[in-house]
Amino acid sequence: MALEMESMASEIGVSVPVLRFLLCFVATIPVSFIHRFVPSPFGKHLYAALSGAFLSYLSFGFSSNLHFLVPMLLGYLTMVLFRPYCGILTFLLGFGYLIGCHVYYMSGDAWKEGGIDATGALMVLTLKVISCSMSYNDGLLKEEELREAQKKNRLIELPSFIEYVGYCLCCGSHFAGPVFEIKDYLEWTERKGIWAPTEKGPAPSAFGATIQALLQAAICMALYLYLIPQYNISGLNGPAYQEWGFWKRLSYQYMSGFTARWKYYFIWSISEAAVLISGLGFSGWSDTSPTKPTWDRAKNVDVLGVEFAKSSVQLPLVWNIQVSTWLRHYVYDRLVQKGKKPGFFQLLATQTTSAVWHGLYPGYIIFFVQSALMIAGSRVLYRWQQAIPSNMAMVKNLLVFISFAYTILVLNYSAVGFMVLTLQETLALYGSVYYIGTIVPIVLILLGNVIKPAKPSRSKARKEQ
Repeated sequence: MALEMESMASEIGVSVPVLRFLLCFVATIPVSFIHRFVPSPFGKHLYAALSGAFLSYLSFGFSSNLHFLVPMLLGYLTMVLFRPYCGILTFLLGFGYLIGCHVYYMSGDAWKEGGIDATGALMVLTLKVISCSMSYNDGLLKEEELREAQKKNRLIELPSFIEYVGYCLCCGSHFAGPVFEIKDYLEWTERKGIWAPTEKGPAPSAFGATIQALLQAAICMALYLYLIPQYNISGLNGPAYQEWGFWKRLSYQYMSGFTARWKYYFIWSISEAAVLISGLGFSGWSDTSPTKPTWDRAKNVDVLGVEFAKSSVQLPLVWNIQVSTWLRHYVYDRLVQKGKKPGFFQLLATQTTSAVWHGLYPGYIIFFVQSALMIAGSRVLYRWQQAIPSNMAMVKNLLVFISFAYTILVLNYSAVGFMVLTLQETLALYGSVYYIGTIVPIVLILLGNVIKPAKPSRSKARKEQ
């Protein structure tokens, strides 16, 4: 068996641990499909917990489940013993343990060299544990003190331990996401809420959406395998790169970032298919006539939305969508004081949290600080664009194109840090293109403080609404 795995791994050009992970990861699709036929809510929770733990064991070994058990137990104990503080306690304990694992295993080095370990799955699990504790904490607060998302997701009663573990490991979603709320998981398992039978009949079939996700996965992997031999990390550090001029270096950085993204598109498409086939991916009915089922709960990426984003502000809405939603609900929104507007501090704190969640490599930190600058610069362009009168359509369209070009430039420049990880390599590669992706956002932010377009009057704004 070991020889067969080695032979198969060498044929497709990956390590044996990565091949083992991929096989288990793809296996989440049939495992999730079987979940549909398990009788009783308790049986479904038990199946979700055991199948998730078994796939983790096959993929990462027995120690992975011990690692997963630590934040799960810490989170559940804080809910049982310290409910008024369980949200912040679980946040600190969960991130503390995750950071410890990041430092101990230095997973980024393994990922960079084509290896894999359980830390990536632990990252997703940490978010699920924190969201559960915070939602249980929100159950103590008055409705008028809560935002809409908090009202929707809050837990009044403590989930049983088997419900909690089933949520954490369900559908293999701890491998690569998507992150979803425990309240949705419980309603899906018990066939309540949008999953309850209605006059339209039971929840719609997920097969069409699942096939679409699998086709997307196949296309993404094919494109990645075609591009990666030509545009990879080693090429960024090669002697040929040093001999190129500015434009060729910049274009190679763009293509390297572009190529790397297709790997993530593939992974997220497979995880989407697994959640869709289980039925959990159903998110309701559209407002169109006739109504159609929507499947947004499992969606983690909008490929065309990323590649053709007109503004950097759109990127969190189309890239790693469920983690971006988690960051907004559990970090960004909670840092905004009541009656005040969010600012750069909330944006930077959220991006820093995301960076620490990925790992403590300088490249991650720099990438997410760059992302905060990129979004802040994009907001300046948007304000200018909104200030252009409607009779100057050509100027407005020009600013839209500039915003699109700005997003492409800064995103792929910033992504270099995410790929190479080390401080020395990141700064050297940024310096090789004269720090253009850092300078342009800063210049835009400074200009935004000087060139301030007039805000439309309230009466005019109301008429337009």
